Amino acid sequence: MSKVSLLDCTLRDGGFVNEWNFGHGNMINLLERSVSAGIDYIEVGFIDAREEFDINRSITPDTDGINRLYSGVDKGNSKLIAMIDYGTVPIERVCRAQDSVLDGIRVMIKKKTRYEALEYCRALQEKGYLVFAQPVSITGYADDEMEELTERVSESGFFAMSIVDTYGLLDRSKLLHYFEIMDRVLDKDVMIGYHAHNNFQLAYANSISLIEEVSDRRALLIDGSAFGMGKSAGNCPLELLTMYANEHLKKDYDTNQVLEMIDTCIRNIFALSPWGYQMQYYLCASNDCHPKYSQYLMQKKTLSVKSINDILKMIDPKERLVFNEKHIEELYLKYQRNDINDSGSIETLKKELAGKTILITGPGKSIVAKREEIRAYTEKNDPVIISINTVFDDYGADYIFITNSKRYMQISGSIGELCKKGMKVIATSNVTPARDRFDLPVDYSSLIDEKSSIPDNSLPMLLRLLCRAEVKRIALAGFDGYLSEAKVNYYNEDMEYDFAHNYALQLNRYTADMIKELRGQGMEIEFVTESKYEEG
Repeated sequence: MSKVSLLDCTLRDGGFVNEWNFGHGNMINLLERSVSAGIDYIEVGFIDAREEFDINRSITPDTDGINRLYSGVDKGNSKLIAMIDYGTVPIERVCRAQDSVLDGIRVMIKKKTRYEALEYCRALQEKGYLVFAQPVSITGYADDEMEELTERVSESGFFAMSIVDTYGLLDRSKLLHYFEIMDRVLDKDVMIGYHAHNNFQLAYANSISLIEEVSDRRALLIDGSAFGMGKSAGNCPLELLTMYANEHLKKDYDTNQVLEMIDTCIRNIFALSPWGYQMQYYLCASNDCHPKYSQYLMQKKTLSVKSINDILKMIDPKERLVFNEKHIEELYLKYQRNDINDSGSIETLKKELAGKTILITGPGKSIVAKREEIRAYTEKNDPVIISINTVFDDYGADYIFITNSKRYMQISGSIGELCKKGMKVIATSNVTPARDRFDLPVDYSSLIDEKSSIPDNSLPMLLRLLCRAEVKRIALAGFDGYLSEAKVNYYNEDMEYDFAHNYALQLNRYTADMIKELRGQGMEIEFVTESKYEEG
């Protein structure tokens, strides 16, 4: 008979998707259906003393909260488990097992506090709980470190120890390698678990590989969640595990009950906040790093996927598994720098723009809404038009100023056609031309402000460049300034920066202050369309 058991982590790991706000009715529904499905272990949520009790959330400050959520529920033959991230719950907030609906507690063990976490696990064991040691980010352990930790777990006689692939980095061979270390060192009565994430689309395949490799020689616990609901790329789908176990392990799980979990609750959550395999999770997994690194770079919307991949490879090994925003921003700026001598380009701009009024066109909604006013301005003043990172068919452009590699790749074909008609390309040195060379390459580093929240905001960069080119008269159209609401700042929603609404006030103030400073130095700057930069 197979020694494989299944654990449903929907209410715990799935909670990362919706901040554990399932609603109490849904929580009871998910638990009861998991019990009816015959799932061996059901993780009913997180315990975290930093949280306040909420009847609708599967995260509570103590075990009393767990009792309030689930007391009276028929557990059937299932065992109920909760998780604690070591360091977030004083042991006094955990009641004795005999006074709890819980049968066991899983403890997240971080490498830097692993020894203290093991002491905490022993205290839980003394309270009567089945204790599951969960060393997270297992790929951060060298073999000798993992062997030592496993020895300590074995000596403590805990119920189980898991291979926790926090960022979905393991393939079959790496997974089996960690299993062999645990299997060799752990007492045979200690169950080995596997908690997968789907960054490489391997959660299910790895789970099956481990089951087939282990066969009947050791008790094995495989985690899954309904529809794979979970953090980042999600978990192994529980419905696939029950189907496999029934067909190959002679189990009798009721897969229909898991499907009912999905139909009655999980699909609605997925429609609002989808999880699963995504490019950003693939990138972080392929570079053995925290998923926030790729998310941070993708949100800038200035980089190609290749460039993001290149930057992720530059992350200091010591910083890979714990997100360090300062470190990744430094790497971003370092990557963007391609210092060049742009004195020739500056001299050309001085000659070509001397005595001219410059109209800079931007991507705010007013660039469309105020079309007639902008046309009237161009007819009256005959300005040299410089467009930033895009071209508007209504106005044309004498120059396009490119600072954004991603945007450039999206419009490079159109730029080529316009260049045949006389438009020139001014491009910062972080952008690589699709063919030949840019007309006027300029140095990226000399135009950014590293002290700013957004160092490479394109309008301030162009204003600095025009200042270097000794331009005296500038008009701005389509620079509306930022609103804090998402998806309202650009005439084309696809151009929205994810970070913009978070920094709206800072961006407005920074640009307004810069314009005020330039005016103080003698530059004439007027707004053809209304702007929050003028209000500043």
